[in-house]
Amino acid sequence: MLDHSISPEIRPYPPAGIADDGGRFERTVFQTLLERLQAGDARIVPVATAAAMLDAADDESPIEWSEEDVVQLHWRLLKEIGRLADPDTPLEEKFDTLRWVFTEREKDHKPFSFVSCLRVVGCSPLSPLPYCGLVDAEEVRDFIRCAVRRWLLQTLTRYPSWVREAIVEHPDWVETRLARNPQWINEEVRRVALEGDLFA
Repeated sequence: MLDHSISPEIRPYPPAGIADDGGRFERTVFQTLLERLQAGDARIVPVATAAAMLDAADDESPIEWSEEDVVQLHWRLLKEIGRLADPDTPLEEKFDTLRWVFTEREKDHKPFSFVSCLRVVGCSPLSPLPYCGLVDAEEVRDFIRCAVRRWLLQTLTRYPSWVREAIVEHPDWVETRLARNPQWINEEVRRVALEGDLFA
């Protein structure tokens, strides 16, 4: 998938955490990567265009993916990490991203796993981000692990206190409900706002 014959040095950017003069920055690799993911402006095919392309394709004809398309898809998946820090990202999306990041270690070397996306986006000369080299997945996971509580609390402050309490006291029950219906919390908030809380 990656053409390792092309040297990563073709990019004019120094690796993350290294200054142009060779000195080191005091920032973690993940902080730099997170900024790049949040600010990345790589070409993304609009959903309507992608759907039209899929509808136009015959069920029997395979869809041709270029190497650049595959790298872009890895980048797009990895870009979801940047949404963890956004308080407006719905909880269900945050849970999905966290499940993907912290999946079983046996799946780390599968295509499109979190670790695979870090490797492809960090090392491919076709990556929309400047070259940053091989990124330590455990370092990124540790950074996310330290920040995730704050990120989730920022999202939870948007909800009424009874929703926050339900999530804190019964997270598995809430996760099951959200897995069945990602809009469940929003529907419950609307229902309680219209009908009022029967137990208040």
